[in-house]
Amino acid sequence: MTETLDIKITPIEKSRVSEYDINNVPFGKIFADHMFVAEYENGKWSKCYIQPYQDVPMSYALSALHYGQSIFEGMKAYKSDDGTVSLFRPLENCKRMNKSAIRMAMPEVPEEIFMGGLTELMKLDKAWVPTSDTGSLYIRPFLISTDEAIGVRPADNYKFIIFCCPAGKYYAEPVKVLIEHHYFRAVRGGVGYVKAAGNYGRSLYPTRLAQDKGFQQVIWTDSETQQYVEESGTMNLMFVIGDTLVTPALSDTILAGITRDTVFTIAKDWGYKVEERKISIKEIFEAHANGTLKEAFGTGTAATIAHIKAIGFEDNIYDLPEIEDRKFSPKIDEYLRNLRKGREEDKHHWMMKVS
Repeated sequence: MTETLDIKITPIEKSRVSEYDINNVPFGKIFADHMFVAEYENGKWSKCYIQPYQDVPMSYALSALHYGQSIFEGMKAYKSDDGTVSLFRPLENCKRMNKSAIRMAMPEVPEEIFMGGLTELMKLDKAWVPTSDTGSLYIRPFLISTDEAIGVRPADNYKFIIFCCPAGKYYAEPVKVLIEHHYFRAVRGGVGYVKAAGNYGRSLYPTRLAQDKGFQQVIWTDSETQQYVEESGTMNLMFVIGDTLVTPALSDTILAGITRDTVFTIAKDWGYKVEERKISIKEIFEAHANGTLKEAFGTGTAATIAHIKAIGFEDNIYDLPEIEDRKFSPKIDEYLRNLRKGREEDKHHWMMKVS
């Protein structure tokens, strides 16, 4: 733990925000002016500083590159109609990052460093938050090991960094997904429940194979039986079957999504029947055959709500109802958008104002 959070701030000489139309930029390619950095050495957190976003020199022996001690979070800031900038449930991201850190044998990031650095960074870069209904400032906190040495062991030195990028809607259209039952995102006893960088690296090849077949993403199945669905791409997965909202129960192979929890909480508020349990491929297609599979969608920070228009399995494609015929997912998508813009009452106190 650091005794006091003293952040040295070196502001950029001239902001670059005027060089871009931040309401119309590609996701993850344009970065805001500043970055927050905290360093861990000699068994404690020491330096904390904010500097202009920049490339940094790096040793090719950097331990994060070789042994995978790399974790991250994804979160967003929004600008309401009155110009207020707010973060969405940031403490949950802090808690989840530390859950990841424990599993990956890394030091936990103290809440005062995570939240203090994040708040100061937002104050400096609030002009980068888009004003459009679907726009946001995507925030990437991450923690990496920084030993310059080869050797399989937990590192001694780490850096916690936060940078940001303006973002629009992640999926412009509803997506087609392919059920994957040969390659697996996670296994029991592994790290599927944390946001470790390696989880995403292992997903790229099977996703590319699915894209070659005309799908945007995959639905991952369990590695033990290949009979139960778990996540879709980088999102939690939800179905409306009959009058019930159903999602796979959390386990050590499924990430505890903050958007997932948000959607389930609101569904309960609205009086929907909700279930967290195993969902088999067989159940999905039986529901499709008898007309009770009303909706399928993914939830996540980047996508928020990603409507699924068709599910592929082996040589078959199962089309789902048109978006305008769905009752729940478009409603929750609109509700969350209005909540972030300050048009809905924040009953659960999820929005944290920073300016």
